Amino acid sequence: MPAREPFPPNPPDDATTMIDSLLSDPTAPAFDNPLGMLAACHRRIERQLATLSRLQRHLPAHGCDADARAAARGILKYFDSAAPNHHADEEESLFPRLEDALPSRPMSLLAELEDDHAALTAHWRKLRPLLAGIAAGQRANLPPRQVAQIAEAYAAHIAREESQLLPLAAKAFDAATIAKIGREMAQRRNVAVATPVA
Repeated sequence: MPAREPFPPNPPDDATTMIDSLLSDPTAPAFDNPLGMLAACHRRIERQLATLSRLQRHLPAHGCDADARAAARGILKYFDSAAPNHHADEEESLFPRLEDALPSRPMSLLAELEDDHAALTAHWRKLRPLLAGIAAGQRANLPPRQVAQIAEAYAAHIAREESQLLPLAAKAFDAATIAKIGREMAQRRNVAVATPVA
């Protein structure tokens, strides 16, 4: 029997979402640093994708055991809640402001990133029912190609955002704009943040 590859410590019914981990990690960026939060979210996406890859390799040898079901539930919870918020943060809070601040410059980049978001969502829609079956104990396999495709698509997307989008936003936005983006991100997650007194 092959050795078990450990899954990260995701509790079975209380897997960490973006906001849960941000609020419990004192070193994580807060809503006053929304660009830092977006980058930190990329690290969490990468961790979830690594868990997905381990899950795909785990299933043939161990079936849909408790570890597999817990990992599937954690991945589902993350990509059903935190990932859509992350895309909304960019498409609703960042992209329109970049278009206003730099009307001629970022249009093709923003269009490509929106296309990436649509493609990532399509990958997730195909993968989600398979993970739901694993979480329910009704399925014991994941196609390696599907797992590789979503991981590769996210890797390319994250690389583009971190090399182009986030640096562009950091240069284009003043402190007031950054603060507004942070408040919008908090509202999207139903988190109250203190509004500075003028």
